[in-house]
Amino acid sequence: MNKRLLSIDVLRGMTLIFMIIVNTPGSWDYVYAPLLHADWNGLTPTDYIFPNFLFIVGVSIVLSLHNRKSDFNKNQVMKKIIWRALKIYFVGLFLWVFPDFDIENIRWTGVLQRISFVFLFCGFIYLFIEKKYFIYLSFITLILYWVIMLYVPIPGIGQPDLSVPELNLAHYIDNKYLPGVMWQETWDPEGILTTIPSIITGVFGLIAGSILVSKTNIKDKIIKLFSIGLILVFVGDFFSWSFPVNKNLWSTSYTFLMAGMSFMLTAAFTYLIDVNGYKKFKMSQVFGTNSIFTYVLAGLLTSIFYSDRVLGVELNSLFVDTLINIGIFPKLASLIYATPPKGSYEKAVELFKKAIEINFNEIRHHFWLANTYKAQGQNSLAKKQFRIVLSLKPKNKKDKDMQNESRKYF
Repeated sequence: MNKRLLSIDVLRGMTLIFMIIVNTPGSWDYVYAPLLHADWNGLTPTDYIFPNFLFIVGVSIVLSLHNRKSDFNKNQVMKKIIWRALKIYFVGLFLWVFPDFDIENIRWTGVLQRISFVFLFCGFIYLFIEKKYFIYLSFITLILYWVIMLYVPIPGIGQPDLSVPELNLAHYIDNKYLPGVMWQETWDPEGILTTIPSIITGVFGLIAGSILVSKTNIKDKIIKLFSIGLILVFVGDFFSWSFPVNKNLWSTSYTFLMAGMSFMLTAAFTYLIDVNGYKKFKMSQVFGTNSIFTYVLAGLLTSIFYSDRVLGVELNSLFVDTLINIGIFPKLASLIYATPPKGSYEKAVELFKKAIEINFNEIRHHFWLANTYKAQGQNSLAKKQFRIVLSLKPKNKKDKDMQNESRKYF
C-alpha cells in the first residue's frame, strides 16, 4: 500500500482536536466531567486521547519508513529521528516557560516531551528489531512493569499501595530523581518510570502500522486490526483486577486497554475512509497532516489568551464571561471556547457587541470590548469604549475598578 492512508491523518487530527479541547477550556471552573481526567484509578473518555495519539505516532513511523527500509542509510535515518525528537522535546520546554521564561521553575516532562521519547524509542525499535518481535517486546515489558509496580518494595515505605498516588515506585523515582517542577508537586503523570509503558503504546502502533502496509487484502487487514484490538481489551481487563486502570501510572491494564481501543478505532476509520471513501472529516484531515505545528500553535495561543501579561487582558475569561452574560450555560461556554477554531479577536468583538445590545449599561461589556480593540491595535475604537465606561454609573466595586483602569488609558 503506497498511497497515503487518509484514515490515519483523520484519526490523528481528530485526536489532536480532542487534545486541544480537554487541555484548553475557557475556564477550569466550568468543565464537563467527561472532559476531565480521572483523579487516580479509573477512566474517563479524556484518558483515551493521549495514548491514541502515541499509538498513531507508532503507526506513522511505519507508514513513513517502510517503503525505504531496504535501501536507506540507517545512520542517516537515526540522525533524523534523534534530531526530530530533540526538536519536539525542546518545543515542549519552550511552551512551558512561555511567556514568562521562568527557567528556575521549568517542567522537564510534559505532553510533547513524552511524544518525543515515544517517537525516539519507537523509531529505533522499528529500525533495529524485526517486526515479528514487537508483540513479544510489548507483552514482556508490560508484564515486567506489572511485577515491578506491584511487588518491588519502595525504599523507606515497603510494599506498594496503588490506591493512592504517594505509595508506588513511580512516585518514589519522580520525587527522588526528577528535577524541576512536577505536575503534582511530588510526582508527574509524564514522569520517569511511566514513560516505559507509554513507549509500548507506540510499539503497539508499530504493530498496527506493519499490518496496514502488509500485502494482504485491506479487508483482511481491518479484520486483523479489530481482532487484535478486541483481544487486547480483554487482556487489559484481566490485568485490571490486580493493577487498576490508571493513566497517571500508565498501568499495564491501561496500556493494553487503550491499545486495544486504538486498534479497533484504526480498523473502523480504515474501513470508513479508505475502503468506503467517506470524506466528511476535512477539518480533522487538515489538523492531522500538521499535528505538531497545530498543537504548538494552540499551546502558544493558550499561553497568550490565559495571561494578561501579553495583551493586557485574559481573553479566555472575557470570552467565557460574555457567553455566560448572554445566557449560555457556563460549562457550555467553556467548551465553546476550547473547540477549534479558537475564539478570535473578531469573534470576541462580535460577542461583546451582542452583550452590549442586550444590556448597554453594563460597564464590564464596554470595558472588555475596549480591551479587545486595544489588543487589536484599534486605539480610536478602544478610546470610545473606555469613554463609555467612564460615563456609566458603577454598580459595585468591580465596576469602579474597571473605571479606574479605563482612566489610565487617557
